[in-house]
Amino acid sequence: QLQLVESGGGLVQPGGSLRLSCAASGFTLAYYAIGWFRQAPGKEREGVSCISSSGGSTHYADFVKGRFTISRDNAKNTVYLQMNSLKSEDTAVYYCAAESSSVCSGSSWYRAIRYNYWGQGTHVTVSS
Repeated sequence: QLQLVESGGGLVQPGGSLRLSCAASGFTLAYYAIGWFRQAPGKEREGVSCISSSGGSTHYADFVKGRFTISRDNAKNTVYLQMNSLKSEDTAVYYCAAESSSVCSGSSWYRAIRYNYWGQGTHVTVSS
């Protein structure tokens, strides 16, 4: 059974850090580009970042550039999202998803429709 499982969410104060993990089971993550998305209450799901299968290419939404870093360890079948300088507006459920190919689809990497497999999400709350 193909499955993605996110972990690492929680409650953190503004300015703090969290590292999210996305672990795959039932398939080899190394063949696919992986994206991170988030959805805040009452808002649409939005693309946060994407990393190619090799890790050589990454993309970030403007609202996280300079604060978030995506990385992957294909030997561990896991992708990470390091989130620093967190703000209250980063509060959301964060999802990882596997793209249909090994690349992040250029200018369309943030479109959820391009991703075939999704995890169940992990909650991130940034609050004092």
